[in-house]
Amino acid sequence: MKMVIGIIRPHKLQEVKDALEELGLTGLTVTEVRGHGRQMGQVEKYRGLEYTIDLLPKIKLEIVCEDERKEDVINAIVRAARTGEIGDGKVFVLPVEESVRVRTGDRGEDSI
Repeated sequence: MKMVIGIIRPHKLQEVKDALEELGLTGLTVTEVRGHGRQMGQVEKYRGLEYTIDLLPKIKLEIVCEDERKEDVINAIVRAARTGEIGDGKVFVLPVEESVRVRTGDRGEDSI
């Protein structure tokens, strides 16, 4: 199993969720986070003064899937989240050693 972690722009969340639902994925964790990469924040003006906002709001998605579905999940996130601008986000893939469904005790792929 793999955990696919996507960091995306907040306004792209619904499009990414729709793309993942088209794949038949039912499990998804969404967290509001802040951070920056190459974008290094942005400069805003308020009452004539400039302020640097270096930690921008992002959405973190976590999806656990079977190994063979990994590429489909990655492609769906990238396709739906892309604007072509700096700050579109990143996708990371991590191995998942074990998964257990609390309600039933199912383990491994049966639990996702």
